[in-house]
Amino acid sequence: MFPALSPDMAEHSARVAAAVRARIQAGNGWLAFDEYLRLVLYAPGLGYYSAGAEKFGPGGDYVTAPEISALFGHGIARQCAQVLEVSGGGVLELGAGSGALAESILMCLQEMQCLPAHYDILEISADLRQRQQQRLAALPASLRACIRWLDALPTQPVSGVILANEVADALPFKRFVIGADAVLERGVGLSPSGHLIEFDRAADVLLSREITRIATDLPDAWTPGLRSEVCLLIEPWIAALSAALARGTLLLVDYGSCRREYYHPQRAQGTVRCHFRHRAHDDVLLYPGLQDITAWVDFTRVAEAATAAGLTVSGYATQAAFLLANGIEQELASVAAPVEHAKLASQARMLLLPGEMGESFKVIALTRGVDAPLRGFAYQDLRGRL
Repeated sequence: MFPALSPDMAEHSARVAAAVRARIQAGNGWLAFDEYLRLVLYAPGLGYYSAGAEKFGPGGDYVTAPEISALFGHGIARQCAQVLEVSGGGVLELGAGSGALAESILMCLQEMQCLPAHYDILEISADLRQRQQQRLAALPASLRACIRWLDALPTQPVSGVILANEVADALPFKRFVIGADAVLERGVGLSPSGHLIEFDRAADVLLSREITRIATDLPDAWTPGLRSEVCLLIEPWIAALSAALARGTLLLVDYGSCRREYYHPQRAQGTVRCHFRHRAHDDVLLYPGLQDITAWVDFTRVAEAATAAGLTVSGYATQAAFLLANGIEQELASVAAPVEHAKLASQARMLLLPGEMGESFKVIALTRGVDAPLRGFAYQDLRGRL
């Protein structure tokens, strides 16, 4: 059961649904799923990420690793410190959420005496930017002085670290279904009574070719009825980030897998997940504008895009292996107070255990001009799976 909507929430969702219906009617009765996502997630004043509802933490819809524990940010910070020693420059965080990750990274880098020249945050949501500014205003003045908010990627390439934690999964993606004779594209339409419904139509030539290309890379054939997703925005997104990086590392953390695992025949229902008030489900049409809608990241696609953009895939590992290589156990061992140690140990388990975030979340490092082995991948190298 889902919590009851407040009158304001119900009114907002009704406005978003009305906007979706209008787009469907303007599109001859059908709206591609990636266009649906652009509307319900990103439309100014309507979309989930642009509206003012709380998204993170106990009062939101889900909890991300930076909210679980500062241990996560400290592990990221240690990897950033190694890169910054080589590349110089600063850190650019994409989609900084509540600001918790920036807070923990800056605190750790200060303790390591490795503060970057600047810590930039690129945030497209005005609501989230305001929340970040409120949270980070409590930092010491020396740390606040490092922080800058950007409206777009730098026009001149920068050196350092570009960091994206749970950003790629939120890019609008297409959904497809393997039909008996052809590839179908899943979209959104209207029932006779005017309700939003999912239904399929023949995929266009470009999507059909891309799904055929993916299928030829797989060891096992798909059977009719399999449905999944493909994010065609990965390539231009990685290309834009590559163009913004002069020297350093693009570090992506997200849930996902290599292509063979992502599109395995046993995962015949795809990977779409929706989050509303800490309830995960797969009803993509529930409460438009009020819930998050994501899909796993195909890290093989990320690696292919990186290579095409002139970047080197320098590391790929599980979140657990990355954090262990970056000293999470040593940090835990350094805490002597029993109560604090027990608290941090509980948080660490959520970050590390396979049944929590440890295995489903991956970290990939894409580099330019950084030749030394990255410390975060010293314990595990999964690049061969890509």
